[in-house]
Amino acid sequence: MTQTNALRVERAPALIRSQVLDNLRQAIIDRRLAPGQRLIERELVELTGVSRTSIREALRELAAEGLVTAIPNKGTVVTMVSAEEARQLYQVRSALEALAGRLFCENATPAQRKALGRALEKIDRLAAKGQPILAAKDAFYDVIFTGGGNEALRSVVAGLHARVSVLRSLSLSVEGRLAHSLEELHAIVAAVEANDPDAAAAACARHVEEAGRSGLIALEKEG
Repeated sequence: MTQTNALRVERAPALIRSQVLDNLRQAIIDRRLAPGQRLIERELVELTGVSRTSIREALRELAAEGLVTAIPNKGTVVTMVSAEEARQLYQVRSALEALAGRLFCENATPAQRKALGRALEKIDRLAAKGQPILAAKDAFYDVIFTGGGNEALRSVVAGLHARVSVLRSLSLSVEGRLAHSLEELHAIVAAVEANDPDAAAAACARHVEEAGRSGLIALEKEG
């Protein structure tokens, strides 16, 4: 495992557990911890500077999220997502986000609609500077799910978030995907501004479907 300070954890006792979990999760999403890579507790302790107990707790949580897998006689490895699994995740995500777009268009307040526009502007600014946009996209979707007013839908999506994030990062690595992604997000906001629930649902579904195509291309290249 490559030595890096990126996984080091600040020594704030109340925050250690969440910091370990967040750092390891992000390393998996960024593919600094690669699919199929064995995660050795001793090495993770050295990299993070925390106790073996904290590492074990984090690995249990990551296993629950589907990001790591415990394999008998081998230990814990970073989960490998197959093309079929990715297709299924994108199918589910497409349906859920289409519903979220429709509900937002039907239920969002004027303030929430303005917040969606501001969230898109932030994504545009980051993209123009060549900076990562996934966190800003999370904020964009947070506005959509909040404005839709369906907590059950939001809870289901939250349960898929970690596994989907791995694929989202991979999708954006495909040449030309970023520009198309921005166009699709603008189409979502345009549909909301036109107060067209059908168009909003279709735009949200299309965004996920196009991301899915790119994600599968990237997975094939990795394979």
